[in-house]
Amino acid sequence: MSGPGTTAGAPAHLRETNPILVRYGHFLFKYRKFVLPTASLAVLLGGKPRLFLGSESSDRALDALGILFAFGGQALRAAVIGLAYIKRGGESGTIHADRLVVEGLFAHSRNPLYVGNMLEFTGLCLILNTPAAYLFGIPFFALAYYSIVLAEEDFLRAKFGSVFEAYRRRVNRFIPSPRGLSATLKAMEFNWKRLVRKEYGTTFVWLTTLLALLGWESCVFRGWQASLSTFRLLGSFWLLILLGYLAARLLKKTGRLGRT
Repeated sequence: MSGPGTTAGAPAHLRETNPILVRYGHFLFKYRKFVLPTASLAVLLGGKPRLFLGSESSDRALDALGILFAFGGQALRAAVIGLAYIKRGGESGTIHADRLVVEGLFAHSRNPLYVGNMLEFTGLCLILNTPAAYLFGIPFFALAYYSIVLAEEDFLRAKFGSVFEAYRRRVNRFIPSPRGLSATLKAMEFNWKRLVRKEYGTTFVWLTTLLALLGWESCVFRGWQASLSTFRLLGSFWLLILLGYLAARLLKKTGRLGRT
């Protein structure tokens, strides 16, 4: 079978894969720890929060929707990692997989972690409510994840062949299918230790970002003095989040969260 990025003489579905996006996906995968955080920071600093529809009540409703999106994305990521984790780190900056993971939520979506990431980022963009978030941030990350997925599929197709093709035909690329979900949940044991071990750092970062956006928004709309009570409330939440982060880090470093 042809290697990753090669389409000559391949089946029709492989020839239809955009080679430019596949190469872009490999590039993003290799440098994702620099490119994606930098792009996120550029979006978050790309403009002041705007009052949705010119009223605080409408803006609070949009904030609530953003929080719902963000926590929905985190819940999806938690379910994925707790049931059947897939290693996305690669090897030496390149895509790698020892086996094709098809159990857990991967039986309902081929890329549920990326769906969760996109929900989280979209939620933060809704809270921010700036042109940069809508015109650059969401399109950029949607294309970035789509390109990475194409690159990963190119690799998986080359390595696992017909097994991956059968999986590809059976399971949606992104939108999770609820069919058989109850059976999946009943058949697997949820690994809470793995969830905390793998997710505590990223959860701390996005929750800190969410609280910072809410505080910044209050300061822009109401002024510093009028926002002091909001800052105290958000600060209290952040201290609880920080304590949770430190506790999880201690448990991980002492080996009490396991290795698998």
